[in-house]
Amino acid sequence: MRLARVAHSDGVSFVALEPDPAAPREKAVAVEIDQHPFGEPTFTGRRWPMADVRLLAPILPTKVICVGKNYAEHAREMGGEPPENPVIFLKPSTSVIGPNAAIKLPPNSERVDFEGELAAVVGQPCKDVPEARGTDVLLGYTIANDVTARDQQKADGQWTRAKGYDTFCPLGPWIDTEIDPADLRIRTELDGELKQDSRTSLLLHDVAALVSWISRVMTLLPGDVILTGTPAGVGPMRPGQKVSVSIDGLGTLTNPVQQG
Repeated sequence: MRLARVAHSDGVSFVALEPDPAAPREKAVAVEIDQHPFGEPTFTGRRWPMADVRLLAPILPTKVICVGKNYAEHAREMGGEPPENPVIFLKPSTSVIGPNAAIKLPPNSERVDFEGELAAVVGQPCKDVPEARGTDVLLGYTIANDVTARDQQKADGQWTRAKGYDTFCPLGPWIDTEIDPADLRIRTELDGELKQDSRTSLLLHDVAALVSWISRVMTLLPGDVILTGTPAGVGPMRPGQKVSVSIDGLGTLTNPVQQG
């Protein structure tokens, strides 16, 4: 199932995306979910053609937990060897935006980079999850861009400011509840030019291991998002450009870049 959040004429709703039997196969309709998408969803009966709704960030997390240097080649391009254990940090919920919303570059940064990533969405409250059950507690997967003010990351020595600006966590376009994240191609394009091209099979710590590691530190709540790390090829964005992150089976997350 593909789950999304959409804006429509009456407000905002969680929806399931379904093929429209009266339309071409690639078309979809948004079928409204009652209240929230966790557990077995129930439906209100309302539905909209996708042309009549706007995709938003598919979830509004209480926290976004990110993993640094989780691809060996990215660790090396950042000037070090891969860490033995996952390196985690947080992005605030206020950094989240949806598809086609603008990434706004702060005026006090001279370099802001894209970082395309696979994101896992938590589906139930959990703590101290065994690695063997790491993926069992998830609702599904989506695409993220861990936008980073690279100059401030280097200057500060810790990453909160560089990673935490409003608009620095694009998510979307939807959550897929069935996809296997073990070996998916992940690509990032800037104005159509390929910048990152890797596979999730190259994650140093896979999704199950990350869920277990993080849940030993903090309680995870439904809707929390885990960014699993970015592959090599990160680079700067400029106002007027457009960045797109694509993952096999999950679609493409595209955002324009503006000066803040």
